[in-house]
Amino acid sequence: MSGNVTSLFRSTAAHSPSMAALARESGEAAGAGPVDFCIPCNPYFPTPAMFDELAGRLRDIVTYYPSSADTITAELCSLLQLPPQCVAMGNGSTELITWIDHLLVRESLAVPVPTFGRWTDQPMETGKRVDMFPLQEAGGFALDLARYGEFVRARGTRAVVVCNPNNPDGGYLHKQALVQFMDAMADRDLVVIDESFLEFADAEAEPSVVQEAMLRPNVVVLRSLGKNFGLHGIRFGYLVANPALAGRVRAMLPKWNLNSFAEHVVFMLRDHGPEYARSLHQVRRDRLEMAAQLSALPGLTVYPSQGNFLFVRLPVGAEGTAVRDRMLTEHRVLVRECGNKIGSSSRFLRLVVRPQADVRRLVSGLEQVLYGAGRGAAVPGPATGTGYSSGTAAVDRLMYETNGSGMRAITAQAAGAGDPGLAAAPAPATGTGMPLPPAVPVAPAAAAVP
Repeated sequence: MSGNVTSLFRSTAAHSPSMAALARESGEAAGAGPVDFCIPCNPYFPTPAMFDELAGRLRDIVTYYPSSADTITAELCSLLQLPPQCVAMGNGSTELITWIDHLLVRESLAVPVPTFGRWTDQPMETGKRVDMFPLQEAGGFALDLARYGEFVRARGTRAVVVCNPNNPDGGYLHKQALVQFMDAMADRDLVVIDESFLEFADAEAEPSVVQEAMLRPNVVVLRSLGKNFGLHGIRFGYLVANPALAGRVRAMLPKWNLNSFAEHVVFMLRDHGPEYARSLHQVRRDRLEMAAQLSALPGLTVYPSQGNFLFVRLPVGAEGTAVRDRMLTEHRVLVRECGNKIGSSSRFLRLVVRPQADVRRLVSGLEQVLYGAGRGAAVPGPATGTGYSSGTAAVDRLMYETNGSGMRAITAQAAGAGDPGLAAAPAPATGTGMPLPPAVPVAPAAAAVP
């Protein structure tokens, strides 16, 4: 791969470059790209037979309009055994986050960091106050809900977000604790539980809080389909809430906000529930084996995860952007360096769970990049890349000096102070056998509306 490939990361402030961009820059043929430990997809679903079926229908899929969003949502709700009036489907979770911010977040939002960047960037872009609750590295990035609740009340925050499992660390909160937290936040305007990666969790038999959300006036649960089904490119997800909240979001969505690929996949799922269940089981097994292999590398810390990814801290002396660039150029392995995530630093990588053959290649590459000829201690990485990585100090300074001030204050402070530390901080980017939420008794719509 050419050096221009790694330069793509410099121009992608809040995320990694897409596979399409990497392929164009490297000149590689389709399907010949690097082994992907960056994009958190399910590697076992859809099955090859399902892809063949989609390929056979490709002409019709791209030629004709999809059905309305209501039709696709009704089919999904039939599979999930959820009342359609409590569900809104979006063109990816990012579209739903955008509408949640515009419609339901009035003035302030609390969010633990590090986490998915749109939960911090989206409200800052609309001038909201974002109160960031730092997850502590010393505590394994675990979220203490009691302390988080105290933080919310001390700041007077009106809307609250919890990601379960959290991205990038995979931290998990048990259902009972989350329900108690939702009750404690009953006086807030909004509580969002982002369950985008919950299908990969195995800590509890029924970990989702969708049933409880529909009975509460201020709770929204966000769920992903692209991540679970290994189809990020299709862009589809959904939220669950009481009919009043779900209806407010649904009323703002375009009639054809879901594309024909999404429609075909949703209507295929009824016949492929067992394959989907097996894929989740295999990802969970791979997660355990991958964590064990990575933990054997000297100085590498692997944090417990219930997602389909692992958060790791590199050994002392290793720098994340250099490791990422060398893994890509020397070993054709793409990893997610987390220096541009608020609350993280370039010492951390997020590695997607993949089959064992790919994991062996990852571990072999890391051994060569981190230790060279010996495994005694990590060697410092090359200087390339260090200038465009956000370090912990800059991120912490951004968070503590501007926490709660909104995007306008951050921009003004960075411009007015001329502080190089602030300048380095990350800028926001402008039932069929399926293990899905169980059946919910549908109350009359009037009784469920707050």
